Amino acid sequence: MKNLITSESVTIGHPDKMCDLISDAILTSFLKKDEDSRVAVEVMATKSKVIISGEVTSSGNVDIESIARKTIIDIGYDSDNTCYNGYTIPIEVILNKQSPDISMGVNKENIGAGDQGMMYGYATDETSEFMPITCVLANSLAKRLEEVRKKKIIPYLLPDGKCQVTIDMNNSKIDTIVVSSQHMDMDINLLRCDIKKYVIDEVIPRKYLDKNTKYYINPTGRFRIGGPVGDTGLTGRKIMVDTYGGIVPHGGGAFSGKDYTKVDRTGAYYARYAAKNIVATGLCHKLLINVSYAIGVSEPVSLYVDIYEDNDKKRLLVYEILHKFFDFSPNNMIKELNLKKLDYTKTSSYSHFGKEELSYEKLDKKDLIKDYIDKKIVKPL
Repeated sequence: MKNLITSESVTIGHPDKMCDLISDAILTSFLKKDEDSRVAVEVMATKSKVIISGEVTSSGNVDIESIARKTIIDIGYDSDNTCYNGYTIPIEVILNKQSPDISMGVNKENIGAGDQGMMYGYATDETSEFMPITCVLANSLAKRLEEVRKKKIIPYLLPDGKCQVTIDMNNSKIDTIVVSSQHMDMDINLLRCDIKKYVIDEVIPRKYLDKNTKYYINPTGRFRIGGPVGDTGLTGRKIMVDTYGGIVPHGGGAFSGKDYTKVDRTGAYYARYAAKNIVATGLCHKLLINVSYAIGVSEPVSLYVDIYEDNDKKRLLVYEILHKFFDFSPNNMIKELNLKKLDYTKTSSYSHFGKEELSYEKLDKKDLIKDYIDKKIVKPL
């Protein structure tokens, strides 16, 4: 019997991802002007309008409409031929200041959590990125779709696109690959051949393929209308693409457009940071960390781990490591991960995790933890 696991990814031109990128571009611009900005920006992109709403309190002045237009145009929606035109689409901005009931909890010396909720961080040693293999491969396909479009390797592709990879975990072979890309009017058979040759064959290692692998390339036969014209986009609607491809639970809180006081984002980043550093020591093959907060309170309400092994001694050692080497208070997470200086536009696409250049992906505690483990363990766990 097959043991199938699937992960999805989407391109930057997907309507929801476009909204995420606009939200994070606005956030980053405010933080560059005032690193103490409080930002919660949501974007909705429809066929006839882009609506930017939310709450912002900042001493910085930002041209929000210009940022949104530049983001849309840079994605590739730059003419009527692409189904969406960043130069001409009407943009409405509706922003208010942060609620004083929230700010009284976060604007203090010992910053409290900007909201209640639960967050998950995860790491696995099945890939060099410490990410699930299905997630890595799906993101690789989506990134390659963007690359062949922008470099005009496949010149008739348009910005919207979706990818999906299903692997049989019994033998680590890919059961199914799905790639759908928006395109200009053309022969569907040529498109399928080009995507197979220049996208799939370029990024999927042959060791994961066999004679039974199924390929669905633009399976409906036509994907001319895409982006916000085909489907209204919203910030924060691709939460599984943003994390681990649906392999582990999600607390439900989206990331993009939220400043660092929002633990939906910061708690998930720090939990990933902790999980990755612990897995990198070799203590466990994979690790899930769940942390939860109460609004305005600096210390977590709960901390839970799953090592996917029936080994209580090892699990208790993970708890011990977390309490010794990691501090999940908002003040520390912000400082340790340098989140006031982060360029959040680099997080918005192809998962927020698995990118070495991001501060919460660093392995700076791996050796310290490994030394601690070696001193603690007299005999194998």
